[in-house]
Amino acid sequence: MRICVLGGGVVGIVTAYYLSRDGHDVTVIDQEAGPALETSFANGGQLSYSYVAPLADPSVIPKLPGWLLRPDSPLQFVPRFEPQQWRWLLRFLASCTLSASREATVQLLALGFYSRSLIHAIVREENIAFDYVRNGKLVLYRGAMGLEGAKRQMAFQATLGAEQEALSGQACVDLEPALAPLAGKLAGGIYTPSEDAGDCHKFTRGLAAVAAARGVTFVYGATVRDLLGAHGRVVAVRTTQGDVDADAFVVALGINSLDLLRPLGIKVPLYPINGYSLTLPVGPSHRPPRISITDTHNKVVYAPLGDRLRIAGMADITGLTSGPDARRLALLARQARETFPAGGDYDHAATWFGRRPATPTSKPVLGATAYPNLWLNVGHGSLGFTLACGSAKVVTDAIAGRPPAIPTGGFTWP
Repeated sequence: MRICVLGGGVVGIVTAYYLSRDGHDVTVIDQEAGPALETSFANGGQLSYSYVAPLADPSVIPKLPGWLLRPDSPLQFVPRFEPQQWRWLLRFLASCTLSASREATVQLLALGFYSRSLIHAIVREENIAFDYVRNGKLVLYRGAMGLEGAKRQMAFQATLGAEQEALSGQACVDLEPALAPLAGKLAGGIYTPSEDAGDCHKFTRGLAAVAAARGVTFVYGATVRDLLGAHGRVVAVRTTQGDVDADAFVVALGINSLDLLRPLGIKVPLYPINGYSLTLPVGPSHRPPRISITDTHNKVVYAPLGDRLRIAGMADITGLTSGPDARRLALLARQARETFPAGGDYDHAATWFGRRPATPTSKPVLGATAYPNLWLNVGHGSLGFTLACGSAKVVTDAIAGRPPAIPTGGFTWP
């Protein structure tokens, strides 16, 4: 079957890879000059299979006023005259119940663990260099209340197969000596040895090369304009380089999926949550962390990537078309310097801004639509790298008519 994948980020490229393994004739279309040059380019670098609990949780509600009023808050909200923004926020608040959060956690952990097994298989089978390490992850808490809540979440996730350990503040420093500047400030942390890290851009670029060797066609520099329908099916996609017809289409365009799907009556609940990253060169005199770190106080993540340190953070709900804010990037740099002052060369950091396509429940939208040959693989938020392989395999199996390896009922829309 001829299948057109719209989107050349990590989600689209992994989808094309699995479809090509199924023997399909696959074409990937993306507006950039190569794979993974937008949201997938310089994300946090952590493959956090056990840290996929949704942002929508009862514990978020009492924190919102403080987050919104603090100038150094990890969350920034700018109200807009956008119906999409307010619909998304109302659905998010409606999802902040214990039952909804627990249900989403169960579903996302299953997808996360499935993705872990698949990316491990890719690492074994394909020769891709992407600064990959199985280095574990340590999530830090500076307050006792936050740590106790994390322990409760850890106990719940243990019933679902997650293997995690609660550590004291001193044990966190013992495990990761680069945390010495925070000694005495930590209540403790949750350590998960099964987590990985890697460069998403390098992974996506490497997998695209593997897919190309399998016969996948890549059309870069082509902006997708419209999906053309006839007789209840999609027959072609209109791009700035002309129309491309196919037997089936997979939309994996992140936040850009909204405008493409709306004329077809498909209103997926996506909204961009903007984030930033710094990538520091690391030399012999620096002391970066060896394991992945998440600082919950600042909502900043750290991932060692070969001779670099990736630092990422911020969750800015500031509009469908909002761009980068230099003040937010400066705040991220200041918080990182305070946490790991010798982590790398801050003066020569590479910067990035990305528009994460999030759903109110944090669950991606995977699978069929009302059009029998149109499929969705969108809405991964900040977990695109982590969930890409599982999501792509779920969609590939659905196109083939195979039963999914995990329950997928929670990932459909509506």
